Amino acid sequence: MFRKQAAKLDLDIVRLATPTTDDARLTTVLDGAGGFLYYVSVAGVTGTKTFTAADVSAAVARIRRASALPCAVRFRIKTPEQAAEIARIADATVVGSAIVTASKERCAKAKPAARSLNTLNFCRGLADAVHEARGPASPRAIKQRPC
Repeated sequence: MFRKQAAKLDLDIVRLATPTTDDARLTTVLDGAGGFLYYVSVAGVTGTKTFTAADVSAAVARIRRASALPCAVRFRIKTPEQAAEIARIADATVVGSAIVTASKERCAKAKPAARSLNTLNFCRGLADAVHEARGPASPRAIKQRPC
C-alpha cells in the first residue's frame, strides 16, 4: 500500500543498511528501494564508535554488487577529512549531528548573524573537501529533484 502511494506521487522509498546487514537481508532491504541506499557506517549507539575507510569501502562494494542504486554513507562523519574520505568511496556523504555540534561549539556566545555564518562556513568546509576528493565532473551523483 505504502509503495503504491509513493509511486503515484513519484516518491522514492529510501532504505537503510548497516554493517550488520547480511547478504540475505540486503536483498530484502533493496526490494522496492529507490533513489539511493542509505548506509549507516557504524553499528551501535551514536557517539560510541567510528568507521574505518576499509570497512566502509568493503560494504559499499558489496552494496554496489547487489544494486545499481547510489549509496549514501552516514555516521560519525565530523570533519572535512572524514567527509572527503567517504566521498572517495561512496556516492554521497551525509553529515548530521556534526553540524549541530559545530554550531553549538563554535557559536554558543556569538550573535545570531555570526552563528549562521559560522555554521555555513563549517558546512562549506565539508562541501569543499567532498568536491576536492571527487574532482571535477564526478560521474557519481544522486539524482536531484526540484522541490
